[in-house]
Amino acid sequence: MEKEKDKMEIKEELDTLEIQLARMQNNMKQIAKKSEVISIDRARDEQLVVIYADKKEDTFQLMLHDCNSSYRGKWHSAIQVEFKGDDTLHIADIKGEQNKGYGSVLMKHLKEMARDENVQYITGDIVERDFDHVHRLEYFYSKHNFDVQINHDEQHGAIIWNG
Repeated sequence: MEKEKDKMEIKEELDTLEIQLARMQNNMKQIAKKSEVISIDRARDEQLVVIYADKKEDTFQLMLHDCNSSYRGKWHSAIQVEFKGDDTLHIADIKGEQNKGYGSVLMKHLKEMARDENVQYITGDIVERDFDHVHRLEYFYSKHNFDVQINHDEQHGAIIWNG
């Protein structure tokens, strides 16, 4: 009986993967009409995701859409970034669904883009509105090798990554 359960689990996983691949193909076609597709990756629980970017002269947004749902013009998670000179990217905001590993996937790709563009630093600010989740932010940035400085009394802080 245990072997039969394993076969059923495998069939379920294959069916799920097949659906994700079909959605990924369609999502990529839709995303590529408006944005630059950067990569396909896996988030937490082996979830397939499409990474894409909208670049402007001084800013860009790196976005992620999962392949469990059809793309309808909206991302599931995004990092908004500003260019500060030739050697620094400044994170203006990170938005989206939490606790799915999406922020980590986006951060990995942001750091890859920084290296590809020969950008040495990624910086950011922690502001008063962030203090309801400051410990989560501190953990997240530390996990991604940022130096995190937080003044809890004055409710502000800064992050810096030196590539």
